[in-house]
Amino acid sequence: MDLYYTIQQTGSSRYTEKMSRFIAFAIPVSSAEEAKTVVKEYQNKYHDARHVCWAYMLGPERKEWQINDNGEPSGTAGKPMLGQINSFELTDVLLVCVRYFGGIKLGTSGLIAAYREAARLALEDAGRKECRQTERMKLQFGYEEADKVLRIIKHPDITIMSKTFDNLCHAEIEYPLDLHDELAGRLSNWIIGDEI
Repeated sequence: MDLYYTIQQTGSSRYTEKMSRFIAFAIPVSSAEEAKTVVKEYQNKYHDARHVCWAYMLGPERKEWQINDNGEPSGTAGKPMLGQINSFELTDVLLVCVRYFGGIKLGTSGLIAAYREAARLALEDAGRKECRQTERMKLQFGYEEADKVLRIIKHPDITIMSKTFDNLCHAEIEYPLDLHDELAGRLSNWIIGDEI
């Protein structure tokens, strides 16, 4: 099965280290554009903070990611935050961590530990959920074949995204990747495009 994990909901945490306050947020996102838009919203909301650092991971294969230390010493904020995303084996998640400086320098190791802990707590607060990779298939069939097609696609793991019934009927379905071969075989006469 093509499983991956993401967060259940937005989570947050507050962590204090030597009077520096770290406020972390774990936010579900589905694209780089969405992640960057959300980062801007947090930067605007917490414009008085010394740093607003972030990290995200995207896609079921977990290959698209980016980090930003936002003025902290290189590798002390975004990298440990991304490390927590990896520890939880998550994707489609953005971590934003706001730091209010407390007047006492934490040093490189102190910063890494603080950002890591704030991120971990926010991810724990967000919860973890299992997802399955899906894909879509477009179908075209005659009205007289509608019952036959609908019987095949009536399955608890198949979602009918759209359907139109006329002399010539159309449907678009979404289903887990592990059902592809079976569906492609049973629906081959009605598939539109290059889904097979």
